[in-house]
Amino acid sequence: MHNSSNNNGQIWNQYRRAKLIEAHGDLIDEQKFLECLGASRNASEISHNRRFPLCLKFHHGHGHGPCSLAIQRMRRFNLMIRFISHSKAIEPVSLSTLASNASLETPFTSNRKLRSKSRELANLLHLPTVSEEPILYYKRIHGQIVVSGLHTDTFLVNVLMHCYSKSGCVDYARLLFDNMPKRNLVSWSTVITMYVQLCRCEEALLTFLEFRRKSLHSPNEFILASVIRGCLQLGASDKGAHSQVHGLVIKIGFTQDVYVGTSLVDLYAKIGGIDEASLVFDELTVKSSVTWTTIVTGYVRSGRSDAALMLFSEMWRVEVVLDKYLISSVLTACSMLRYPAGGEQIHAFVLRRGTEMNVSFLNGLLDLHLKCGKVRSGRKLFDHMVTKNVITWTTMISGYMQNSCHADAMELFLKMNSLGWMFDAFTCTSVLTSCGSAEAFQLGRQVHAYTIKANLVESDEFVKTALIDMYCKCDSLVDARKVLDNMIDFSVVSHNAMIEGYSRNQQLYEALELFHEMRLKIPPPTPSLLTYVSLLGLSASLFALELSKQIHGLMLKVGISLDIFAGSSLIDVYSKCSFLQEARLVFEEVNDKDVVVWNSMFFGYTQQLENEEALKLYTPMQDSGQEPNEFTYVALITAASNLASLRLGQQFHGQLIKKELVSDPFVMNAVVDMYAKCGSLKEARKMFDSTAACLDVTCWNSIISSYAQHGKAEEALRLYDEMLKAGIQPNSVTFVAVLSACSHTGLLDIGLSHFHSMPSFGIQWGTEHYASVVSLLGRAGKLTEAKDFIEKIMPIKPSAIVWRSLLTACRVAGNESLGGYAAQMAISADPEDSGSYILLSNIYAFKGLWPKVKQVRKTMESNGVIKEPGRSWIEVDNKMHVFRPKDKAHYKADAIFSILDVLIRHMEIYYVV
Repeated sequence: MHNSSNNNGQIWNQYRRAKLIEAHGDLIDEQKFLECLGASRNASEISHNRRFPLCLKFHHGHGHGPCSLAIQRMRRFNLMIRFISHSKAIEPVSLSTLASNASLETPFTSNRKLRSKSRELANLLHLPTVSEEPILYYKRIHGQIVVSGLHTDTFLVNVLMHCYSKSGCVDYARLLFDNMPKRNLVSWSTVITMYVQLCRCEEALLTFLEFRRKSLHSPNEFILASVIRGCLQLGASDKGAHSQVHGLVIKIGFTQDVYVGTSLVDLYAKIGGIDEASLVFDELTVKSSVTWTTIVTGYVRSGRSDAALMLFSEMWRVEVVLDKYLISSVLTACSMLRYPAGGEQIHAFVLRRGTEMNVSFLNGLLDLHLKCGKVRSGRKLFDHMVTKNVITWTTMISGYMQNSCHADAMELFLKMNSLGWMFDAFTCTSVLTSCGSAEAFQLGRQVHAYTIKANLVESDEFVKTALIDMYCKCDSLVDARKVLDNMIDFSVVSHNAMIEGYSRNQQLYEALELFHEMRLKIPPPTPSLLTYVSLLGLSASLFALELSKQIHGLMLKVGISLDIFAGSSLIDVYSKCSFLQEARLVFEEVNDKDVVVWNSMFFGYTQQLENEEALKLYTPMQDSGQEPNEFTYVALITAASNLASLRLGQQFHGQLIKKELVSDPFVMNAVVDMYAKCGSLKEARKMFDSTAACLDVTCWNSIISSYAQHGKAEEALRLYDEMLKAGIQPNSVTFVAVLSACSHTGLLDIGLSHFHSMPSFGIQWGTEHYASVVSLLGRAGKLTEAKDFIEKIMPIKPSAIVWRSLLTACRVAGNESLGGYAAQMAISADPEDSGSYILLSNIYAFKGLWPKVKQVRKTMESNGVIKEPGRSWIEVDNKMHVFRPKDKAHYKADAIFSILDVLIRHMEIYYVV
C-alpha cells in the first residue's frame, strides 16, 4: 500500500507540474512547483482509496486558496478522462473542455485507456487552432501529455515534435527529441526534415550522422529524401557529400524508390549535373508526374531546352498526368528556343483538355510571345486577360523593353501606375532600362523617387544597377555616381555599370580611378571579368595599346582564364590597335570558341583591310563545326566588297538567303554596299527594293551613298526625298551622303541648301559635313570661298580632313600657292598623315616643280612619315592575287614582268608610229 501511495504522489506531482505549465507556459522543477502551490505533505497524506480523497490536509487551510482551486480543476479533468475512456466512439473534444470538466482518475490506468487517451491527445494536436497562438495550444497539450504519463509514448511525442517544428519552435522539438527514451524512424525523420525545411542543412546532416551511429535501423525513404534536400542546400561546392549520400542510396537498395529517385534527380539538376540527373531518371522503373516535372525543369534550367521538349513529347506517349508546373517549364523551354509553334501547340492542348488556364499559365504564354518577338500578339493576349497580377504587367513591360519598344514600355508603366498597381523591383528595373535606352531622363528620375519611397534602392541589387545604367545612358554621370556613392553594400555589378558608363562616354581617367577604388575598398568588391571587359572596350575605343596590354597582364595575374568573353574583348582591342598578330595569338589560345570569338577575328581583319585573311579564316570555321550567324556574313561580305569580288559576295548572299537572314537591316545594308562597291548598282537597288518594308535609316543611307559614289546625284537626291516621305528621320550620315552626291556633280546651291537644313532635323554640323562643304565649294571652283569658310565661318577648329578637302580641290584646279598653304595647315593638324604630303607633291609634280617635290619627300622622311604602299589585286581561277609596288614576291613574278616588258615595247612602238 505504501508503494501505491508513492505512485499516487508521483502522479499528483506530475499533474500539478502540468497545471503550472499551462498557467506559466514554461517548464519548472519540482521544488518551484511545491513552493508555488504551497503544499506541505508527503505521500502518506494521500488516501489509499482508488480515487483521490477530497479531504486533503494542507497547512494553509481547507477549501480556500490556490490549492483548493487546483483540486477542483483536477477533479473536472479526471471526470472528463473517465467519460472519454468509457465512451464507445471517441469524439474529438477541445482542450478547454478537458481542462474545465476534469475530475480525479485512478493512477492505475490500463494500457487500453492509455492508448485511447493517446489517440485523443493526438487528435487534439491535429485540430486547427483558431482562438489562440499555436505554440500556446501545443504547450497546453504538452502539459496534458506529461500529466497523463504519456511523455514516453513515442507516437504521441513524434506528433507533438512535428507540431513544434511546424510552428518554428526548433528548440522545443529538439528538447523533446533528446529526452525521448525510445526513438523510431519517424522520430529521426521528423527532426531531420525540420532542419531541412528551416534551411539548417548542417544540423540536418549532423543529425543524420548521429542516426547512423546510434540507430540499428536503416534509413527509410523519407529520411533519405530529407538528407538529399539538405545536400542540395549545401550547393554545388560540396560534391563529396552528394556522392556519399548517393552511394548510401545504392547500398541500401533505394535506387528504384520513386520518392528518393526524384529527390536525387532534383539534386543533380539544381547543382548543374544534368547528365547525372538524367542517368538517375533513366534507371527509375516507376516515374511519377513529379519525377517527370523535375527532370524537364532541370533540362530547362541548364539551358538544354531541346532535350526538355523531347522528354515532354515522350511523356505524352506514356500518358503521364501533366500538371501546371510542368506546362510552365515547357513554355519556358519554348521561350528559350524562340519556338512559338511549340507554345501554340501547348496552348491548344490545354484548351482541348478543358484545363483551367490560370494567370500563371497565361503569364508563361505571354512571355513566350514576347521572347519570340511577337509583340503585337503578346499585347493582344495581355489585353484579353481577365485576371492580371504584377507579374503579368511586369512581363509585358519587360517584353517591350527586350524588343526595343521603349516608348510602349514607358507608356504601359504609366498606365499601370494610373490603375493603382504597386511596382516591384523587376518592374522598376525593366522600365529604368527603357528610360536609359530612350534617354527619358525625367521619367527615370520619377522612377528613382518611387524606388526610394518603396525602399527598393537598398534592398535590390538590380534596381541599383539599373539606376546607374539609366543615368549613364542619359549622360548624367554625376547622378549615376551619386547612386553608387550612396550605396551601403558595395557590389561589383554596380561598379561595373558605372565603369561601363564612363567607358561609353570615353572618360578614361574616371573609369580607371573607380577601378583603382574598387581594389582599395575593404572588403573590396573584387573586379569581375566584366570589369576588365569594360576597361578593354574603353581602351579599344581610344586605341590605347599600352593600357590594353597592362589590363591584359593584370587579368593574367589575378588568374582570369582566357574564356570566350575575355578572348573576344582582347581580340577586338588588339585588332583596333593594328596588332593583328597579337590578336591572332589570343584567338588561337581561346578554347571552345563560340561564334562571337570567330566574329571578333573576322571583323579585326576587315577593319585593318586584311580581307584575304578574313576569307581564309572562314574555312577553319566551317571545319570546326561552328555555325556562322548574320554578323559573320556581314564581316565576310565586307571583305568581299573591299576586294571588289562580286563572285564571293554573291556566294555569301546566297548563303544568307538559304539561312533566311537577309531581312535583317544590318545584313541588308552590307549586301547593298557590297553590290555597289562591286559596280553592280542595279543589283544593289534590286536588293534595296526587295526589303523596302523593313528598312531603317542605315539602309537608306547605304543606297544613297552608293548612288553618290557612282556620280548619280539626281537619283541619290530623289531617294533622299522618298526617305523623308516614308517618315524616316535622317541622321548625320545621311547628310554626309547627300552632300557627297552634290559635291561629285557640282550641285553647289542644292548642297548648301541641304547643309543649312540640318538644324531643322535636330542634327549638329560635324567635321565631315564641313569637309563636304569645302569639297563642294572647291569642286565648283570657289577656292577662296572655301578658304574663308574654313577660317571664318566654321565654329570649330578645322581638322586635317577639312584642309585636305581644300588641298584636293587645289590639286584639281592646279592652284599651287593655295595648295601649299592648305598642305601646311593639314600637316600641322596631323603631321603623321602621309596623304597631305602626297597631295602637295602631286601638285608640284604637275607644275614641273621637281625641287619642291624633292623637298616634300625629305620633309616626310625627316618627320618619320611613311606612305602606305598601294595594292592591286586580281582574281584568277577562284584565287586572289595581290600586287604591291616593287614587289616580286609572287610565285610567277618573273613571267609577269617579262610579259610586262613585251607589252611596254609594243606600246613604245605603237606610240612612235
